[in-house]
Amino acid sequence: MTTLPVAPVDPVVEDVRARYAEAARAVLDRSPEPSSAAAGCCSESGEEIFGAIGYDELDRASLPDAAVLASLGCGNPTAIAELKEGETVLDLGSGGGIDVLLSARRVGPTGFAYGLDMTDEMLELARRNADEAGATNVEFLKGRIEAIPLPDASVDVVISNCVINLSTDKAAVLAEIARVLRPGGRMGVSDVVADDDLSPVERASRGSFAGCIAGALSFAEYRAGLDAVGMVDIEVTPTNTAADGLHSAIVRATKPAGWSAGAIRPVSLPVPAAGLPVVAESGCCGGPGCC
Repeated sequence: MTTLPVAPVDPVVEDVRARYAEAARAVLDRSPEPSSAAAGCCSESGEEIFGAIGYDELDRASLPDAAVLASLGCGNPTAIAELKEGETVLDLGSGGGIDVLLSARRVGPTGFAYGLDMTDEMLELARRNADEAGATNVEFLKGRIEAIPLPDASVDVVISNCVINLSTDKAAVLAEIARVLRPGGRMGVSDVVADDDLSPVERASRGSFAGCIAGALSFAEYRAGLDAVGMVDIEVTPTNTAADGLHSAIVRATKPAGWSAGAIRPVSLPVPAAGLPVVAESGCCGGPGCC
C-alpha cells in the first residue's frame, strides 16, 4: 500500500486557525467574558475600526446576534462591492457569516452567496447563523483561500474582510481570485495594508500575524500582485490607521474579458519569516493602534 506524504504543518496557519477557533467558541458558548481573540481593534485616535462597528446599525440589528459578535474584520466589503440582484458572491474567510448573510440579501433570491473558511468552529457558527436568519441562498464551504473549492469563472464578485493579510501565500490567493471570477467580475475587499517604506519585519513588530498586522502587504505589493494575475482597474485606498504605518484599506480590481490563466506572471510577495510574532497578548491586533 502506498503511503501518501503528510503535508508539513505551517505554524502561522495553525496559530491563525486556533485564534479564530477560540473566537468562534466564545460566541458559540456565549462566554460571559469576551474572548481576547474577538476584541475590537482601534485606530491610533482610539476610534474602533475592527469588528461590527464597520456595519450600518440597521444591518446589524437585522442579523443574528452571534453573526455580529463574531465579526472580526476591518471594514464592510458588502458596502464597497456594490452587489447587484442575481449575482453570485464569494466571501473569503467568512467567519461567523455576517458578510455572507448581508450579501445574500443584496443579491436577492436569484443570486447566491458562498462563504469559505478553514475553521470548523467558524463554519458551525456561520451555518447556525444562516439557519437563524432563514437564509436559503447561501452555502458555507470548508477550505483554504489559497485553493478555493469552486470551478473556474463561477462567481461575479469576491469579497473578504481583513483575511487576505492572514495568508502565508498571498500570490496564490490573488491568482485564485482571478481564476474563480467570471470575465468582467470584480473583487471588493477590506484588508490591512502597509506603507511602502515599511519592511516585513517592521510590520510584524507592530502586532501579531493572527491579529492581521504582521502579514499585511504594502500598497505597492498589493498592486503588483493583482497586476501579476491579470487584474485591471486596481485601486488600493486607505480608510483608517490601524497602527503606525498600517491602514485599513479598500482594495478593488476587475477581471478583464480576455483574461487567461496563462497570463499570470510570477510575483515576489513577502512571506512571514521564522520567529515573527503570531499571537498577540490581547486585543485584535496587539499593536500600538489597538485598544
